[in-house]
Amino acid sequence: MPPPKSQPAPEPEALPTPSYPAVESFIENASPEEIQSLFNPIKEGLNALKGPRAEQGKKIQTALASAEELLGLLLETRERLIAESKGPKGRR
Repeated sequence: MPPPKSQPAPEPEALPTPSYPAVESFIENASPEEIQSLFNPIKEGLNALKGPRAEQGKKIQTALASAEELLGLLLETRERLIAESKGPKGRR
């Protein structure tokens, strides 16, 4: 009995380059209050967790605090760059 013919494996499609336009536009336009309002519902939901999921919730809260801190730093940097661009340019 002849061995069954095997079809060549199809080549995997190239993955697109990741692009996060929604996050980028949010960061470019967000105020500190908007960032706070983004994280508050998530934090409240995590505080409501009970039982074995509460331990996972603590880890997630730590990660959210780091993300919130990084976004705050991005906002401060954005504001500083905008202020510098509006300042005096060069020597007079």
